[in-house]
Amino acid sequence: MEVIIRESTEAACGMVAQIIARSVRGKAETVLGLATGRTMENVYGKLAQMHQSDGLDFSFCRTFNLDEYIGLEKDDINSYHHYMTEHLFRHINIKPGNTHLPDGTAKDLKAEARAYEEKIRACGGIDLQLLGIGRSGHIGFNEPLSSLMSRTRDKVLAPETMAQNGPLFIGGEMPKRAMTMGVGTILESRRALVLVTGEEKADILAQSVEGPVTSRVTASALQMHPSCVVVVDEAAASKLHDRDYFRWIYENEPEWDALR
Repeated sequence: MEVIIRESTEAACGMVAQIIARSVRGKAETVLGLATGRTMENVYGKLAQMHQSDGLDFSFCRTFNLDEYIGLEKDDINSYHHYMTEHLFRHINIKPGNTHLPDGTAKDLKAEARAYEEKIRACGGIDLQLLGIGRSGHIGFNEPLSSLMSRTRDKVLAPETMAQNGPLFIGGEMPKRAMTMGVGTILESRRALVLVTGEEKADILAQSVEGPVTSRVTASALQMHPSCVVVVDEAAASKLHDRDYFRWIYENEPEWDALR
């Protein structure tokens, strides 16, 4: 795991967008794992701008989102289908048939979960998985005590997640269940890219990066990922014990020369 500390939220989001863009430019048929959330809106806005101004081409890319609420139709304003369309897909040249999200309205959720895993395998696996970390330490909707070998499945949301996401809902009640990629599914991605910003995430980031690997904090499983980069702002990094070490590695790693 490599942790990169940037001076601001804007700089952290910009770097994540640049890393994604570099992956897409390097492999036209890149399979992207995508995440949602307020912080990701900045990243997707930057990618849309790169497409419009620099010709960043998504026409051969395929995407798989981490999760979706159970019971929400695709066109529901609170669904992640709607979120992805509004914040990214309609602003770039990706083919609609190449974008995938779990179907939270499926009659048989177990079958839908198996089918989602099969779609990922059929595309050759995920090349770059974008992630955030929830306040309960979750990745995707893998709430505390989720198995670190779990696969895509339906999951009851934790109270912390309900409190964090509930205020974002426009009309109606937030579902208490969601479909999510499993921790094991996420760990099979070739590369993982994590974005964490804000002082309110400082404690859980420190637990995830420097604490023990535990199912109580499913993001800690990323310590076992063979190629994981965590990009954070100064506020989120404030509780990290090894901040100076992380800065040293970043400043002396040639891979980041073009992005500094």
